[in-house]
Amino acid sequence: MARVYIGPAGVPIGARERKKSAGTLDGIRYVSEVGLNAMEVEFVQGVRMNREAAQEAGELARELGVRLSVHAPYFINLCSEEAEKVEASIKRLQESLDRGETMGATVVVFHPAYYGKLGPEGCYNAVKDAVLRILDWMRESGITHVRLGLEVMARKSQFGSLEETFRLVREVNNPQVVAVIDWGHVYARNGGSIDYRAVLNMWREYFGDQPMHTHFTCVKYKNGEWVDEHEPMDTNNPPFEPLARELAGEDIEITIINESPLLEKDALRMKDILIKYGNKIVGANQ
Repeated sequence: MARVYIGPAGVPIGARERKKSAGTLDGIRYVSEVGLNAMEVEFVQGVRMNREAAQEAGELARELGVRLSVHAPYFINLCSEEAEKVEASIKRLQESLDRGETMGATVVVFHPAYYGKLGPEGCYNAVKDAVLRILDWMRESGITHVRLGLEVMARKSQFGSLEETFRLVREVNNPQVVAVIDWGHVYARNGGSIDYRAVLNMWREYFGDQPMHTHFTCVKYKNGEWVDEHEPMDTNNPPFEPLARELAGEDIEITIINESPLLEKDALRMKDILIKYGNKIVGANQ
């Protein structure tokens, strides 16, 4: 069976209904209250949390047994033709990593790049060079806990197929750089199909029994292609239950962050399905 951490991307809907100005602390409390054990802190529109707030969030999460992760800003492109945009992207990642380290987050997830004029191989090299630069900065800054997570992406114009993401992480060969699987992105990039067993086998091949950090959401078919639009899990694009069934045969630790619009509602449904197949929800009320 898999040992699972599961929760929403951002402050749960219920916390915001209870308190209009609900923030990260309210979200952490609500996640614990409803029986989930993970939450991703969303910096997607910019890093607007100071170190003191990050420290407070981390202390509360540790007290309540909620695993935190961070999603870095969307405005990142390590393959931009404009050097200043690459530098700004690296700065956003540094700020995210600093706050992630302060709050004790496990990983800072980010969308690395668009291929652009560099093409797949040129972009691969540019992303790798930037990741090595960031690792140097992390070492110099004393950032030793949080990891940098390259997310597998949905569109074929984006850097981030399973193969190139796994290859880059293995070549960098540093425990503070990890691959982040978004199951919906894999489904979209494959044109509306996914073989969970094949992905899990590929993970084992590249990374052995290393813990997995993943996202789950359903996607929509639009203008002739599957695109990265977050949909409720009821749409079954992709279906969640086959993943829960495959995970039951795995001796692995996995975090699943629900990115559907029904944040904690769908996360709780996923939790029930995972338990049905014999997976263990770490520390949470089952």
